[in-house]
Amino acid sequence: MEYKDYYEVIGVARDATQDEIKRAYRKLARKYHPDVSDAPEAEERFKSVGEAYVVLKDPEKRAAYDQLGSQWRGGQEFRPPPHWNQNFEFRGSGFSGDGGADFSDFFSSLFGQMRGREPVGRRASFRMQGEDHHAKISIDVADSYTGITRGIKLRLPEVTSDGHVVTRDRVLNVKIPKGVRPGQRIRLAGQGGPGLGDGKSGDLYLEIEFDTGGRYRVDDKDVYLSLPVAPWEAALGTTITVPIPSGSVDLKIPAGSGQGSRLRLKGKGLPARTPGDFYVDLKVVLPPADSKEAKAFYRKMESELPFDPRAGSGGT
Repeated sequence: MEYKDYYEVIGVARDATQDEIKRAYRKLARKYHPDVSDAPEAEERFKSVGEAYVVLKDPEKRAAYDQLGSQWRGGQEFRPPPHWNQNFEFRGSGFSGDGGADFSDFFSSLFGQMRGREPVGRRASFRMQGEDHHAKISIDVADSYTGITRGIKLRLPEVTSDGHVVTRDRVLNVKIPKGVRPGQRIRLAGQGGPGLGDGKSGDLYLEIEFDTGGRYRVDDKDVYLSLPVAPWEAALGTTITVPIPSGSVDLKIPAGSGQGSRLRLKGKGLPARTPGDFYVDLKVVLPPADSKEAKAFYRKMESELPFDPRAGSGGT
């Protein structure tokens, strides 16, 4: 998938004001509107300009897109990095597809799965509750096992008086409840947008994602770990100290375990009224034959062990 430079599409600098972006869009939209232009590429250009404007006109989409662009290096196929929009605080419910069915795969990969900001009427009453805000945050799996209060830094995009988009940071102490799971939301009452007049402030909803560090996989309440073991540990059996998010346990590996064997630790998954389970998938790792002694050892096994790995499979 190709990375799209929306600033280049509209023809403005990356530090352009919101008014400059609006003027540039209107000029191009008039130029390439299919009812006006007979150029063969007019309809496609009109769609591209419209897609770019949907992103750049919205301070929140623009700030997140700018953050993504600062990490992008050209010359390779684009894939949005995991959690690319994490810790951005959005008014309403976040991003929207904005009719994105007519937009590119690039747009859909970034904004297609998020709902739109809820508009606020200009004729609102004097007492009007503030908008709810939303953000995604990442926590360690261990935080769910114990529950914890931790500082979370959020970035809220804003438009300055001169029309530029900036982000304001704020840090909140958030209580992470024990047993929280990915996709669940924490509600912080009154931490959203300010109300009008005597209206109450909106709420802030934090959607939970897990940072597993590449070690664990979480499915609902169950947690999975791929555990490397030596061939003799799998064949002969042993006891191994296994890391789990809440500490460690001594796990008995039965003799005769094979590649992909799964062992279950009941109740060692995420806490709940009925706790999840912790599963260990065994991954048998062969020692490298990278020395004279190691090669001799493999030759000895080859000659002395009556072992055919393809027995019964039709192989030779």
